[in-house]
Order: sequence, then C-alpha cells, then structure tokens
Amino acid sequence: MIKYVALFLLSAATLTFEINLTRILSVAQFYHFAFMVVSLALLGFGASGTFLTLFPRLQERDPACTLPWLGWGFALTAIASYALTLYVPFDSFRIAHDWRQGAVLALHYVALATPFFCSGAAVASLLAARPDRANRTYAANLTGSAAGCLLAVGAPSLVGGEGTVLLSAALSGLSALTLQSRAQRPTQHAPRATPSNRRLPASRTTFDFLRITQALLVLTLVIAALHSPPSLSIRLSPYKSLSYALLYPDAERIFQRWNGFSRVDVVRSGSIRSLPGRGFRCPGQPPPQLGLTVDGDDLSPISHVAPGFGPTAAAGAMDFTDCLLTALPYRLQPDARALVLEPRGGFDVLVALAEGAQAVTAVEANPLIVEAVQAQGEWAGDLYDDPRVAVIVEEGRSYARRTQDRYDVVVLSLTAPQRTVSSGAYSLAEDYRYTVEAFTDYLTRLDEDGLLVVSRWLQVPPSEGIRAFALAVEAVEQAGGDPRTSIVALRSYRQMLLLVRRGAFTHGELEMVRAFAPPRAFDLVYLPGIRPDEVNRYNVLPEPDYYRACVALLEAGDRDAWYRVYPFDVRPPNDDRPFFGHFFRWRQAPDVLAMAGHTWQPFGGAGYFVLLALLALALLVAGMLILLPLAARGSVPPVSGARVGRRGMRAPGAMLGYFGLLGLGYLCVEIPLLQRFILFLGHPAYAMATVLFALLLSSGLGSLLSRRVSLRLVLILLPVLVGAYAVGLPVLFDATLAAPLGSRLIIAVAALFPPGLLMGTPFPNGLALLERRVPALTSWAWGVNGAVSVVASILAALLALSFGFSAVLALGAACYLGAWAALLASRVIRSP
Repeated sequence: MIKYVALFLLSAATLTFEINLTRILSVAQFYHFAFMVVSLALLGFGASGTFLTLFPRLQERDPACTLPWLGWGFALTAIASYALTLYVPFDSFRIAHDWRQGAVLALHYVALATPFFCSGAAVASLLAARPDRANRTYAANLTGSAAGCLLAVGAPSLVGGEGTVLLSAALSGLSALTLQSRAQRPTQHAPRATPSNRRLPASRTTFDFLRITQALLVLTLVIAALHSPPSLSIRLSPYKSLSYALLYPDAERIFQRWNGFSRVDVVRSGSIRSLPGRGFRCPGQPPPQLGLTVDGDDLSPISHVAPGFGPTAAAGAMDFTDCLLTALPYRLQPDARALVLEPRGGFDVLVALAEGAQAVTAVEANPLIVEAVQAQGEWAGDLYDDPRVAVIVEEGRSYARRTQDRYDVVVLSLTAPQRTVSSGAYSLAEDYRYTVEAFTDYLTRLDEDGLLVVSRWLQVPPSEGIRAFALAVEAVEQAGGDPRTSIVALRSYRQMLLLVRRGAFTHGELEMVRAFAPPRAFDLVYLPGIRPDEVNRYNVLPEPDYYRACVALLEAGDRDAWYRVYPFDVRPPNDDRPFFGHFFRWRQAPDVLAMAGHTWQPFGGAGYFVLLALLALALLVAGMLILLPLAARGSVPPVSGARVGRRGMRAPGAMLGYFGLLGLGYLCVEIPLLQRFILFLGHPAYAMATVLFALLLSSGLGSLLSRRVSLRLVLILLPVLVGAYAVGLPVLFDATLAAPLGSRLIIAVAALFPPGLLMGTPFPNGLALLERRVPALTSWAWGVNGAVSVVASILAALLALSFGFSAVLALGAACYLGAWAALLASRVIRSP
C-alpha cells in the first residue's frame, strides 16, 4: 500500500510541475504552450519505458528501493531544469538567424523532460514488477495526477510560479521519504552479532542520518517555496512589454501578485504614455500614467485622474479623450449606458466617463487586475469605486450570456499590443472574444440603436482589421441585419475602429461620422454610401487597401472564393477554431523561408512552422524511443506458451501498435478539450487544471474497474462517445455558459467524467493481456504509449489550428477504433 501512496504523491508533484510550467512559459514567453508542456511530460514518460526495456535487469529490483531515488531525481532535476531555462535563456526572436537559439531550445526541451523521465520510470518500474496489479498502479498514478491539478491552481496564489516549482520538488521529496523507512530500514529483530553483521548498528545510524537529512531537505524546500529566492525569479523575454517598461531609468515596480492563472504587475515611470487611437491633429498630452501588465505583456495604462473628476464633472472634462477614435461612439450615443469588456487598466472606462456616459459596467475576468487598479486609490481617481461604474468580476462571454441588461454602447477593449502579421508567434493563442459566436453575443446586449465598438491595430497588407470586419459582417448577418448599412470603419495612423450598429445607421449619424473624422485626421475606411474620393486623405497609404478590402468583402458574390484569394487567411474565427491571430497560408511559405535570417520577427515568419519543426523533432525522438529496444534486441520478445482466446496472439507488434494508438487517441481527445474548455472556464490555466483533473481522476477510477469491464465493449463505445462530444459540447456550452464559474466547474467535471472513465480502461487491460502472453513487452508498451503521445500532443495542436477542435476529436475516435482493430489483428480478442 505504501508504494501506491508514494506514487500518488510523486504523480501529484509531476502534474503540479507540469501545469505550473504553462504559467511560467506564459510569463517568460508569449504563450502558455500547453501542448508543448504535455509533449515534454510524455517524452520523459516514453523515454523511461524505453530505458527500462533496454536494461531489463533494472526491472528486477524492488520498486520500494528504486522509487525513493526516482522521487529525489524528480525533485532535483525539476529545480535544475527550471534554473537552466533562467540562466541559459531562449530568445525566440533570434532563432531565425542564430543557430545557437535552436540548440538552446533543444537543450531546454531535453532538460525539462528529465523530471518526467524520473516520474515515468517510477510508474514503469511498478508496472513491470507487478503487471497483475497494473490497474492499481495506473489508478494511483492518475488520481495523484488529478490531485496535482488542484494544487497547481491554488499554489501560485500563495507562493508564486517560482515557489510552485520548489513546492512540487518538496512533494516529490516527501514521496521518497514515505518509502525510505521500508526500503532501507534494517531488520528490527537483528540476529546475534557475527563477523558478517557486526556493522549493523552503523547501518542503522547511517539510515537514520539519511532519513533526517531528507526530511530537513523537504522542509527546506517548503520554506524556500514560501520565500522564493531572487535567484529563481522568472526571466522575462526582453521583448515583452514589462521588460521594455523596466528599462526606463525611473521605472519602479509598485505591484506584483500571482493567482492561479496570471501574474499582474504595475510599473511607475514618467516615460509611460499611451493614447491608443489618437489622431494626427491632437496637440493634447495624456495625463501621467502607470503601466499594468498581465503575464508581463499587453501593457495597459492606468491614468492619473485630477481631483474633481467625479459624477458632477462636465462631459469633456478630460480634453485628451476628444482626439481618440473611441470618443466617436459617445458622440453618436450621448448619455450612454456603456458595457466595457476587459478594460484592464480602465482606460476605456475613463474615456466613457469623460465623454459623458451616464453609467459604465466594467466586466473584468481577472480579480487581480481590479485589485491592482483599486490599489492606486485617489491617484487613479478611485476609478473602479466611482458610483457611475459597476465592476463585475466575470469572463465577458459568460456575462454577455447571463445578463438581461441592454446597453447603448458595448466596447470590446483592445488588450493586445501591436504585433506585425508576419511574426506568426501569436497565432497559437486561443481568443474566444473574437469569434462569430462572441460577436453575436455582444450584439444581443445592444439596444435597438446601440453600437458595438471594436478596435484593432493596422497592418500592411491589411490583416487583423479585415478579419475583425469579416467577423462583424458574419455576426450582423446571423442576427438578421444588413452589414452594408450597419457597419462603419475609420482608421488613425495606428488603429482601425469598427462601429457595428444594431440596425441601419441613420443619415444624421453618418453625417456626424463624416464631421468627426477630418478635424482629427482620421481616415474613413467604410460607411454606407461611401465614395472613393472620401478615403485615404490624411494618413495616406500607397493604395487605399483597407477601403478596397472592406468593399470587396461586402460585394463578393462568393465570399469563400474571396477569402481564398486574399493574401492572408482572414476568415472569421469561430468557437471551434478560435485563432484570431493565425493568418498563415501555405502559399506564404516561400516568402517566410526567404525572410529567414533577414528578420527579427519571432520564428522567422510564421508560428505554423514552429509547430511543424516541433512535430518533426517529436517524430524523430518517438521513432528512436520505439525502435531502440528492437535494435538492441534484434527481435521482438517471443510469445509465451499460454493462450489468450482460442487462437493465441499472431503478432506482438500489433499489441505495440495497440498501445501506440491508445496514446494517440487519448491526446487527440485531451488536447482539443483543453483548448475548447478555455471558452467555458475563462482561463487557460483553469481549463488545463479542470480538464486534466476530471480526465485523470475518472481514468484512474476506470483503471480500478477495468478488470470488470469488457475491453471490446469499451473500444466500441469510446469512438461513439468521443464523436458525440465533438457535436454535443457546443450545445452544452451554449446552454450553460451563462452559469456562475463554480457551476461551470461542476458541469465541466461531470461532462468529462464519462469519456475519462472509459479512456482509463484500455491501457491496464492491455497490460494484463501482455502479462499473460509477452511479459517482456510491458516496459516497451509503456514507452511506445508515451513516445506516440509526444507526437500526438503536437499533432493535435497543429490539426486544431488548421481544421478545428471537432476534427481532432474525430481523429481521436478513429484511433480508438484502430486500437480495436489492432487487438483483432493480434488475435487477443475475437471479432464479433
């Protein structure tokens, strides 16, 4: 029993470290890279199975003796690999022209996989030692992993991301300590002293000394986690907003907090100035500002508000807002009731109040952001405590579904900084605020003549602005409106503003737009009845590309054909494929490759090629892990004389294929669910922790029950159930997205339990079949499962980016059908 407790603790430490890595990567780099972290974990697990297959004598050792060493191996390598990423940093912006960065990336990949190798070896050694109890071992591993998911969400709020690394190491050390007494305790009833055992007391002394030392080490790790040393502080990419802000000579960090899904920083500097969407002809300067960042990026201003700016202040009391694009909707909707989604530092809330809005509802999903703004108190005019402002801590999509209130203006705040379309480094990020379904939700919150306000950065050739325009067109059409009369677009020298009206713009409103633009040097992009001579007047482009693209999109007889010929992929994203920043087309590949080595953009052109490179690397590594045992042995281990079924086993290779297909199928279900539940739960960290918790816990229970369930029945039901989830999840989300977060967490766990329960049974049942026929294949099967899963995690992300989550779930269902076919081919089970 003590072995399973130790494995439970080690598995909890493993998942805590794994999920926390996504938080660390979010802060240090530009994306959470959840699929890559899963790949790292599975690489370590797969390598451990191959290692034990190559050295079978290691499997003969008592796991009670090896598990403590593996537990401490995980603890030390987790800290060491994290420290390596700090002191040998990877610079993604230089990888296109500096081969050393590729080597650093490979070094990080291998180093971060090492802790998972130790954890995987612990599981594999227990499976090999007692294959007849594979279901118990697998259950302890999965339930411990589920517990680690919960710890990974709660720990950062207490000890930060750096401290959570040390906490996971301490938990692994505790796992080793639980087995230490059993593994190394001298016999309590020692025989009488003889020449062979005279040194027994010294052994007891040494053993007690080791136990005390290890206990002190665990305690030291816990204390260090509570007071993370500066030497382990996360090193941000030098290209992130916070890194730039801290370069100012007078820069001072005045706020830093962690929670389960973010790190929020506030920086004070006299050099921070932000007036997004400002016109050319605006001499006014912004007030003093602080810079607020989330995960070290997306700097948002917290503006100083002079005394006297309160409910009794006259509209226009802050003159600098008059020259902003976002002032226009309040000229069209005086005394507006405004809904501002994700205002971050509150700039859009301030603009609304300064432009005369009578009431503002600010919906912010991150409570730390609200806390950071409120912490500035009178300096920021107590913005979020203003009686005209109602602050709702909730995800914007969920609030838009839940509330029955209607608004004159709904503002979708621009939280992302300007990024060139050629970079592609941000194309992996899921953004459920910019999908057709999201825009439809926002339109339903408008009064009959209300305005949806969307701002995006300008790119040449046009990309994100045109994609936002296409989103508005699709949403208006789905709402039964006419986009040709319901959309207005303007641009400054850096931003494009979309106003989407519920109903057609009136003649008077269009004249107000035409009168608003010239004094501020804003260019008209599109409005009903626009003439070609009205565009491209102030911020003059070589060609009026924005105007032409918008008009062509609206007038296209075959819109799909227009999307196909456009230089970038600007099709409107949907909830099944919510990658607003992904503009890559394969015909761009020659240009991307031609720029390699000649640009400072991250990854040399397109994030898509990063996935392809990782996939190629994963295929190479997986192939080596799978084939190394065969190369070392020269053949597959022979089948024993025992019989399974009536005809025995034809090909052990088919059984290895079975375990490979299980790994591919599990990840092709898990990865799209991780990404899909970001919409439902609001944050990637919540989604990852909840999905992994539910799937691992239910899979652990399925493993315990596996001996009582027909394997053939499970492999028939699984594809049907996974296919049903591909169709049914959008329906579930549509019906329950308005529920409070706590209710959605319960719904998510309940929804994920049935597939997880079934997905936990094929693996231990397969190991039981191997134990009866080819026991020598047990470790190899574990390695094959892990190695294929390394490929699957990256492949699933790549396919989701290209075809959507439903397509990946369909592939997962096909893999489980393939696993059934592999069993039939091996003659372990009979065809019906």
